[in-house]
Amino acid sequence: MTQLLSLKDLTVAVPGTARPLLDCVTLTVAEGEVVGLVGESGSGKSTTAKAALGLLPPDATTTGTVEVAGRDVLALRGEELRAHRSDTVAMIHQDPRAALNPVRRIGDFLTERGATKEGAAELLAAVGLSEPARRLRQRPHELSGGMLQRVVIAGALAARPRLLLADEATSALDVTTQAEILTQLREVRRAQGAGLLFITHDLHLAAAYCDRVYVMYAGRIAEHRTAKALFTTPAHPYTRGLLACSPTLGDDRPLHPIPGKPPSLAESFDGCPFVTRCPEAEEACGTWSPEPHGLEDGGEVTCRRALGSLPPGAAGWARRPPVPSNEKEGVSPK
Repeated sequence: MTQLLSLKDLTVAVPGTARPLLDCVTLTVAEGEVVGLVGESGSGKSTTAKAALGLLPPDATTTGTVEVAGRDVLALRGEELRAHRSDTVAMIHQDPRAALNPVRRIGDFLTERGATKEGAAELLAAVGLSEPARRLRQRPHELSGGMLQRVVIAGALAARPRLLLADEATSALDVTTQAEILTQLREVRRAQGAGLLFITHDLHLAAAYCDRVYVMYAGRIAEHRTAKALFTTPAHPYTRGLLACSPTLGDDRPLHPIPGKPPSLAESFDGCPFVTRCPEAEEACGTWSPEPHGLEDGGEVTCRRALGSLPPGAAGWARRPPVPSNEKEGVSPK
């Protein structure tokens, strides 16, 4: 498959911090693929998405590469960069009300993104909005949150981008609306052949919706697996911790929150960034700088325990039932 997004050993550092925002991040999204990016707040997920748009801080120092559809994004400037952000890659934001001008009509929002009036109505119909012609004349305050999210998705699709970046695009919606929007997004994405980087805090949603999933912690990729493998046999203690504190239908066992908090940008570390919160840590974890380690299923994990020191799960959080895969037919986020 054609690689639409390729980050290779991307490191992003800004002045005044003790560690990089992103540290040797490698991530890919292929044409027609849905790739999840999960992790706690502050782990670097949004910065990773912004790298694909060329929206890194102006004072940032970068090493590594960011390629979208074969083009070096970090080398784009001026008109080339503006064209890249409108024609090649598009972002779907979490809060649709913040993405829309409250005094302008929905039709204005879509046409300024390159859609004709007729094309704008077709886009609204494609994302499941009834009476699309009437919606074009309405302003944001006249639509519900779920309807506005559909409008924002339609705006992202207006220029038929090859890559979509969805940054917590459904987290503020109720479960029913969330499922409807994800189904519509899948159908439209399939019709256009786009790839999708899906950023979320919801591990169960990632399991149901994504083909592959990257788990991020403190600016690094902790684990990368297929969705099925990640949620049935997680290899990194952080992944197991996230699953142990995620509620599951039909399981009445108590949740086990991860102790402590993620390191801030003011904190540096020599070894594994998760060592102070990990119930499976050994003394060497505090000084051993983890490198990605290949797994038999083709995935990778950044943990020295994966090198054979102890079998995964020998200590730590209680395992919760695996999240069933939906085989990518429909969406069951909860």
